[in-house]
Amino acid sequence: GNMLSRGLIVASLAVAAEAFSPSSFMGIRASSGPVAASQGGAVGGSAGLAGLRMQDLDAGNDLTAVGRRNLEDLDGKWSKVGVLGGSKGVGKEIVKRLSGMGVEVKALVRSDDAKKELDAMPGVSAIVGDALEATDVCSALNGCDAAISTLGGDQESQKVDYTGNMNMIENAGIIGVTRMILVTSVGSGDSKEALPDAAYSAMESFLTQKTKAENLLLKYYTNTDYTIIRPGGLKSEAATGKAILTKDTKAAGSVTREDVADLCIEALYSKEASQKVLSCVDPSLSDKDAPEAFKLWPLAPGSSRHRAAG
Repeated sequence: GNMLSRGLIVASLAVAAEAFSPSSFMGIRASSGPVAASQGGAVGGSAGLAGLRMQDLDAGNDLTAVGRRNLEDLDGKWSKVGVLGGSKGVGKEIVKRLSGMGVEVKALVRSDDAKKELDAMPGVSAIVGDALEATDVCSALNGCDAAISTLGGDQESQKVDYTGNMNMIENAGIIGVTRMILVTSVGSGDSKEALPDAAYSAMESFLTQKTKAENLLLKYYTNTDYTIIRPGGLKSEAATGKAILTKDTKAAGSVTREDVADLCIEALYSKEASQKVLSCVDPSLSDKDAPEAFKLWPLAPGSSRHRAAG
């Protein structure tokens, strides 16, 4: 029995690996790759791309969802975003903001009350289910081309930190989700040294599971278009607008949930953020020197966050 189940796991991993193989990820055969790249760089509108897309299809190239997105959707506009963990905290702030932007959202929630609350937001449809169940995660993400997970356990259960996120990561390619934001925590993975020993020990059970989830993307699903965001200590106050993302693995400090939500959405739409692991802290809430900020929009002077005052 054990050997058989191990064989099945290996086989399913092989299938999953195939779903993210470089050839399927690129979506267009190597021969047409340079054409797509050069046209994509030169053409602002979609007229030139429509022609290119037809030529590719005429040539018998089977464009995958990712390939189509690379051709049609160079602005990174997502038609529908799936949110796991959307009933509270950062996840709920993300759902609110996407709804306000006119983006369609599907959210997986645990209760009918949470469903009612999210369903009341324009463009949001919530599904009641359990992130520990792969079938629930799949039905929540079905029809979405991007996904954001802010899943995290409470004191009783850290399982969701790994298993819930694993259900998203392993099934994304099969469902057609081509962009993923995984929200973990400062202290996960190679940011362990950002936390004092006592703080790390107190959170170790969560951080171990979050690190395992990160490693699925960093070591196994390496062709996925992901961004991992590691917030510092979360605060419930109103956004300051001064939080940053940084590659500095020693960065620590606090940050409001609203600011984390804003930066998650900016990262979702930023090509620069693809396949990056970024900590999220607010230097204005700390007396320490600010870490170097990661620029999501390289051409914009300083931060991209031009909020209207007030």
